[in-house]
Amino acid sequence: MLSTFIIALREGLEAALIVGILVAYLVKTERRSHLKALWTGVATAIAASLALGAFLSFTSAELSSRGEELFAGTTSFVAVALVTWMVFWMKRTARSLRDELHGKAEAAVTTGPVALAFVAFFAVAREGLETSLFLYTNFRTVGAFSTATLGLVLGLALAVGLGFGIYKRAVKINLSRFFTYSGIALIIVAAGVLSYGVHEFQEFGLLPAPDAFAWDVTAWMPKESFIAAFLGGTIGFDTTTSWLQLLIWSSYLVATLVTYLAPAKKAKTLLAA
Repeated sequence: MLSTFIIALREGLEAALIVGILVAYLVKTERRSHLKALWTGVATAIAASLALGAFLSFTSAELSSRGEELFAGTTSFVAVALVTWMVFWMKRTARSLRDELHGKAEAAVTTGPVALAFVAFFAVAREGLETSLFLYTNFRTVGAFSTATLGLVLGLALAVGLGFGIYKRAVKINLSRFFTYSGIALIIVAAGVLSYGVHEFQEFGLLPAPDAFAWDVTAWMPKESFIAAFLGGTIGFDTTTSWLQLLIWSSYLVATLVTYLAPAKKAKTLLAA
């Protein structure tokens, strides 16, 4: 529940802020007639994100057990790559995001409503499609569908509420600090998804040593227990964790967090290396 709440809150608030910036720009420049095109683009992006989630779930359900292992492992690696890129992208462009969106909106308005709808679509779809993929893989690591769904709904509801409150200037939060801390939380969740992907590839046979366990605590902590599901969905803990899972999980977590939390110039040097 906690992991899906974090994902939905972080990504949902990003999307809400993007929409709020575009709406505020149109209202401020007295171009309210273009709001319909903007909301059309937003609605289409949301529909595309939901369609991706449905496609992933349907495809997974139709595959054989072997095919599902390969599909789950592949989608996990893709999701981790996208989320990691997006976390660093937001850190790098957060300060200039408003000006960038204003520039794109201004250029689109002069072209026509369809162009503005595309600007809104791509701005929101970037967040929505990534969120659908990441949530799909995280749902698989959590296992408890009902609590994970509750976390998703609560996170999205809070994100929309905060976004609306910020737009109306009724809510004031330190967005820089929020995105820094939520970025750390997303990286920790992504490490768990990465560990799950490694496990699936080991089961499929693409990675070695699936039975070389660093620990096996199923005797006193069943996989189906609440605490195992909670730890699995948040920090990537598995009751039967292989040495390869542990190595890749810890390497990703340390390298990514060190780079993410490094000062701007130092971070560029680390990424270039």
